Amino acid sequence: MSHSGLVIPERSRDIGDFLVGRLLPFRKKRMIGPFIFIDHMGPTRLGPEKYMDIGQHPHIGLSTLTYLFEGELEHRDGLGTRQRIRPGSVNWMTAGAGITHTERTPADLRQGNSFTLHGYQIWVALPEELEGMAPEFFHADASELPRWKQEGCDYTLLAGEAFGYRSPVPVYSDLFLLEVKISNPTVLEFGRNLRGEIGIILVEGALKACEQEIELGSILYSKPGEACRVSAEKGTHLLVFGGKPFPEKRWIDWNFVASRPETIKAAREAWEARRFPMMEDEDSYVPLPGG
Repeated sequence: MSHSGLVIPERSRDIGDFLVGRLLPFRKKRMIGPFIFIDHMGPTRLGPEKYMDIGQHPHIGLSTLTYLFEGELEHRDGLGTRQRIRPGSVNWMTAGAGITHTERTPADLRQGNSFTLHGYQIWVALPEELEGMAPEFFHADASELPRWKQEGCDYTLLAGEAFGYRSPVPVYSDLFLLEVKISNPTVLEFGRNLRGEIGIILVEGALKACEQEIELGSILYSKPGEACRVSAEKGTHLLVFGGKPFPEKRWIDWNFVASRPETIKAAREAWEARRFPMMEDEDSYVPLPGG
């Protein structure tokens, strides 16, 4: 079997409310397909005194995808969106030229409750020609996502196209994001059904490639054209993602992504001067790091 041999470990990062596990960007691999940023949230206990409170902050040049296994969040943004995020649903916000949003524990869950929050925050860079598009928002309930069984595995297509299925989430590049739950020990060959670069996140269970045990929480990376053949034990839970890489370099600085550094510089200046389009009925403001 063929693999690049690159395993990307989860690294701890403090985002203010709690620690997350940072997967992308990584020093040896900044992006996988159009995916430029991945944080693993939890599993962590919230409450009864401390909940998630990420105040108003900006994005440009990307789409954000929030996917939860446990717990709930409330998303609000500058388009006027107020959306409850529940396990199994896909929350997709395209920033384009610029948008602000908040993510918080819903008010009705703050009444002294304690619960587990567990999921992933994922950013997908936009194609260069769409970096200046108008911002958009889309939410897909779990019941709207394609699901199927194949060779002892349960598949859910969260975004993009794979295995002849298409997710309703409106993506803007050649990509895929799958959740795979394995009922029995099996060998998987993703390279036969997926195009481009492939990243496999081991959420739970046991995974082996080329006789190498993959550490829990890590990404196993495969280049385009590699076999991407792995063996997984019963009860293993994966996120499989990737797609066609962009020909141009992408710059990432805080919450901003762009194909030109001057675009990021302008966004930083606009946010610092509070010239960014802001949310109505929201007074919070997350300053630039180091500002």
